[in-house]
Amino acid sequence: MQMNDKAQQYWNAFWEGKIPPTLVTAEQFGLEYSEMADELAQLIIIGKKTATCSAYDSYQLENEPLPEKGSYTIILNSQDEPVAIIKTTDVQILPLNEVSEDFAAAEGEGDLSYNYWWEGHKRYFTLELAEYGKDFSEDMLVVCERFELVDIKK
Repeated sequence: MQMNDKAQQYWNAFWEGKIPPTLVTAEQFGLEYSEMADELAQLIIIGKKTATCSAYDSYQLENEPLPEKGSYTIILNSQDEPVAIIKTTDVQILPLNEVSEDFAAAEGEGDLSYNYWWEGHKRYFTLELAEYGKDFSEDMLVVCERFELVDIKK
């Protein structure tokens, strides 16, 4: 994803005086330009959200590279403003119905239960895949990322 000017300025300031890594993206988590992006960003900032998953198909359809261990993401709020930087520590591709309870809890949403996670992701992926004319399936491939917070924008 192309970085906007605010994200680029934040990235440059974070790495001032050092050579920045080249594996970096800037994005909103959840539904773009919605309150969900703000809620998920806040969960990251307070340390409750340390994982995320996304539909494997969306990377293919959007011609976006898959996340890699060691890559960075500038987290954007619903206004496309940078709020934090995370570093990916692990990436796995697996069927949605094989995601562990531990991973679901690490996503930090709702009551942290697997059921809450499943229902929320079923709704989200149904909406996302419909945009591409695809249907949700319980065994669809998802990209599961674990990450660490490395900076909060002040």
